[in-house]
Amino acid sequence: MDNGESSYRRFSETGDEDAFAYLIYTYRDGLTFYLNSFVGDLHVAEELCEDTFVLLGTKKPKNRGGATFKTWLYTIGRNIALNHLRRKKRKGEVSLDDVSDREDCDAAVERSFLLDEQKIMLHRAMKKLKPEYRQVLWLYYFEELPFRDIARIMKRTPHSAETLAYRARGALKKLLEKEGFIYEKL
Repeated sequence: MDNGESSYRRFSETGDEDAFAYLIYTYRDGLTFYLNSFVGDLHVAEELCEDTFVLLGTKKPKNRGGATFKTWLYTIGRNIALNHLRRKKRKGEVSLDDVSDREDCDAAVERSFLLDEQKIMLHRAMKKLKPEYRQVLWLYYFEELPFRDIARIMKRTPHSAETLAYRARGALKKLLEKEGFIYEKL
């Protein structure tokens, strides 16, 4: 089973476009949802995901940090998302959420990806968390990354990432209980 590193190596060294297509197919959805935890807009997250893969395809950077391919890819995506947010803040852009009612659109997207009622409630509660809480929970529970990889992506120590996840779980639990949802595993 390919963990992404050998496919990326084949693409960067020999130009194997099938290997690059495999990477996009394998990592696109997870990266998009992770980036959505930063920007809060699925369409922007999709664009940032595309930007991440465009960077890989054109610049062909080397993974020098010794991290797994997925960790390295998510770190690149995170940096692109942070740059996007900085530019947006500098320009003083107004979000479409502020101009028009996008809740209906977001709810439809949520329903299509999150099939049952509990997952929808959990997803909405996560949107209310601080961005770093959303990120650490997403990476740990949905992407199933170990804390050492989460620490690299978020530029923290592993212990700090674990502490952040503990606090994020507590905050999420309070939000869910406030809305009448009780989930034993939090």
